[in-house]
Amino acid sequence: METHIAIYISNNDDKHKLLESIQTKALVGNLTNLKGALFSEIALNKFILEETRHGHFDVTTQTKNSLKNSSQGERKKALLNHIIAKNPEYIIVDNVFDSLDVNAQQTIQNTLEHLSKSTLIIQITNRKRDLLPFINTIYHWKEGKLELLNTMDVSKQKKIFIEDLPPPYNPIDTNVENLVKLNNVTVTYGERVIVNAICWEIKPGEFWQLIGPNGSGKSTLITLITGDNPKGYLQDMVLFGMQKGSGESVWEIKRNIGYFSSEMLRGFMRSDSIENMIISGFLDSIGLYKFPSDRQILIAHQWLRILNMYEIKDKSFQFLSDGHKRLVLIARAMVKQPPLLILDEPTNGLDDADAEIFAELVNKIATESTTAILYVSHRNEEKLLKPDFIYELEPEQTGSVGKLITV
Repeated sequence: METHIAIYISNNDDKHKLLESIQTKALVGNLTNLKGALFSEIALNKFILEETRHGHFDVTTQTKNSLKNSSQGERKKALLNHIIAKNPEYIIVDNVFDSLDVNAQQTIQNTLEHLSKSTLIIQITNRKRDLLPFINTIYHWKEGKLELLNTMDVSKQKKIFIEDLPPPYNPIDTNVENLVKLNNVTVTYGERVIVNAICWEIKPGEFWQLIGPNGSGKSTLITLITGDNPKGYLQDMVLFGMQKGSGESVWEIKRNIGYFSSEMLRGFMRSDSIENMIISGFLDSIGLYKFPSDRQILIAHQWLRILNMYEIKDKSFQFLSDGHKRLVLIARAMVKQPPLLILDEPTNGLDDADAEIFAELVNKIATESTTAILYVSHRNEEKLLKPDFIYELEPEQTGSVGKLITV
């Protein structure tokens, strides 16, 4: 059996070309006659596309659910079980730990370590912290060739975002004591209690991180806050000064929220310009269908200068790397400087350099604006993002309970 290896890449590298080179061009030895499998978001997307087009499920989760209707963590577990059942001779594992909580990461790491005794493991990673401990040979892929890496140090980048944030489009009402107030909130589905007696307040300008293992109810709390969960009408909740169930509309809630999730990159496949993508944040639309005002254009241009993208504002959004697309979508979420910015698993799939750039922008927003930030993640970016408070969900038999962790 060949030696297990890791290939460290950046988001600027063509991962599809790398995968093709591994599988067909003897990049890491001749694998053409071996039975292989790909453990990757790329493979998951293909299965989800098949589900959507043909309605049959080649891969199902432990709950017998489809991949499309499952969480990212559930998808990864299901894919790995599907791969193991096929008894491959080699497995290419790509960004293996994204979307997984600490326990799930350890479980998959143990599974791969056990498999490594009989199966060749080739790891592709863009985060140095994710290197599998049983792999000692690490390469960087450059110009179609593998170069042995003697060090995994990543040099710290100089400060990138120098321009000041633009003034708020509509100033936030600073007299509102709480943007979000949940009072003994309990959510059940059938006989299953998801969260139990949650008491939590988010005040203007605060920077929160919401943590908890897969299935602990983080997504449930987010959908309550955004107004998307009908269970909210049965709860004692105040959202942006409005008592839930007092006649407010979902859009009255959403206009107070900027939202970004790494999952959003799936939905933004249009060829709109970078400038129009940012301006569309004023209209909460995908694409630009109305003429923006002069002030909206001015604020969008200020954000483009902050991102150092003003000179390429007319280029297609699809021209950008995934890392830079996220910066544009953060600017899109922030053009109105909403009272609350929600970041849901924002660093999934980023390489070390782009994660550092992304964190610099978020920290800038936290320090230079009155927007409160709610950062939701399975994984800590403790060296990059600096929340003021952490709210943790802990699963119990009677539903997840919440506790405040001192930072």
